[in-house]
Amino acid sequence: MDRIIALIIMLIPGILAGVGIKWMRDTVFTILHDPIPFLWLQFLLGLALTVGGIAFIAGFIFRRDRKNQRVQKRFR
Repeated sequence: MDRIIALIIMLIPGILAGVGIKWMRDTVFTILHDPIPFLWLQFLLGLALTVGGIAFIAGFIFRRDRKNQRVQKRFR
């Protein structure tokens, strides 16, 4: 059960990061999505979603590895 919950926790930021990458790509091709009024705002929101999603996943993995003593001594 714990692994399923961990998978769900990892899927949500992964999906948000994917949406962020799509928004940045659509900005390059000048495709504006309906709720966002400006292309530059769409790009910034996409960048924030991408960086936030990747940072959450990286922090989750780092915390798990630190708990299981799989990191170098300087990170413990």
